[in-house]
Amino acid sequence: MTVTLAPSPAPQPPTVAGPLGVLGVPGQVNLDYAATAPCARAAADAVAELLPWYASVHRGAGALSRRCTLAYERARQTVGDFFGARAEDHVIFTRNTTDALNLLARALPAGTTVVTFGGEHHANLLPWPRGSVRLPVPREPAEAVRALAAALSELRRPDGRGGPVTHPARPGVDQGPPVLVAVTAASNVTGERWPVAELAQVARRYGARIAVDAAQLAPHAPVDVASLDVDYLAVSGHKLYAPFGTGVLVGRADWLDAAPPYLVGGGATSHVGAATHDVRWATGPARHEAGTPNLLGAVALAAVCAALADADRAALHDTEQALLARLRDGIAALPHVVELRTFGPAASRVGIVSFVVAGRDSAEVAAELATSYDIGVRDGLFCAHPLARRLLDEAAARSGRRDLPPTALRASIGLGSTTDHVDRLLTALTTLP
Repeated sequence: MTVTLAPSPAPQPPTVAGPLGVLGVPGQVNLDYAATAPCARAAADAVAELLPWYASVHRGAGALSRRCTLAYERARQTVGDFFGARAEDHVIFTRNTTDALNLLARALPAGTTVVTFGGEHHANLLPWPRGSVRLPVPREPAEAVRALAAALSELRRPDGRGGPVTHPARPGVDQGPPVLVAVTAASNVTGERWPVAELAQVARRYGARIAVDAAQLAPHAPVDVASLDVDYLAVSGHKLYAPFGTGVLVGRADWLDAAPPYLVGGGATSHVGAATHDVRWATGPARHEAGTPNLLGAVALAAVCAALADADRAALHDTEQALLARLRDGIAALPHVVELRTFGPAASRVGIVSFVVAGRDSAEVAAELATSYDIGVRDGLFCAHPLARRLLDEAAARSGRRDLPPTALRASIGLGSTTDHVDRLLTALTTLP
């Protein structure tokens, strides 16, 4: 069978000058950043510069291998610095956020109870062991804090009556059976930000650790594990303008060093003897990075982290928030379009909006936006089925409409998004038959 592909248009120059300009295709409106963000010029340039030198990492004595090994470890340092890694933390390269959280799930001490909320992405719902506690989706950020405190009080009960531990846990020090709180920093469905710092304070008060899925927050705002006082942070490079398949888990070393390697094989060992299972596993990140690592992905991610660290993040945030307000106001003005939300309409959020078009199948609308208007959005339940289904039910009740579809549409923005992109989507939604 012969497959004929449409001619590929020439890459579009970055819409923003400098390392944070993003690549694209002329005429195409990309409003699907929350799934995968476009490539930043910083990432493309860093990879192009390294490609002639591309060779093994930690596996060669030649000049090419030495340079690549240095580039890989410098990337680790840059990424760790960007996310505020502490001296005792490990910075482990993974494939993506899902991979990072699965690694952490494998590293949990025996008997660990994991506490999550029902509003999480599947990556932060499915990896955790049986017996985990899933709290209901709160209606406001403060309710999340109260619910977590109540759940941890019930779990701890050090004196038979519940309550905080006698001496609140110091960072990295557990008291009682291990408990891990796993929470998103920003919803991939609604873009709403969760009160991570306040949740971390509650976790610390009850001697629990906290892991944060920062996949959707990191592209839009600074995230610092030390400032937030969180124990673990998971991020995807492909959502942070750095393709090539790298994510990262930043977090406390003790659980990670005590756990069996996430993968077994070359690079994860310090000694392998002749006898079966005569193995000493490496400590540090190498323990969980068996096999030849993804050098280009690590270098791309580090390049974007460095570019963002040098940028005026406040100005970028203000620009994005203005576009987000324009998009949400425009959607609110369309009587046949209903926005999904967990918290109140004024809740803090990043550049993500999910919505439904009354009387229209969401997959059909997404296809029509793509074919007739050259606009790319996401449709479905966004790998957060429990939350998305709940929000769809609430949207129907709030709007009083009985013709809302069972799945939603999502538009998401970031670096390179413009007023024209937002207006083209709003115009298309207005003129849809």
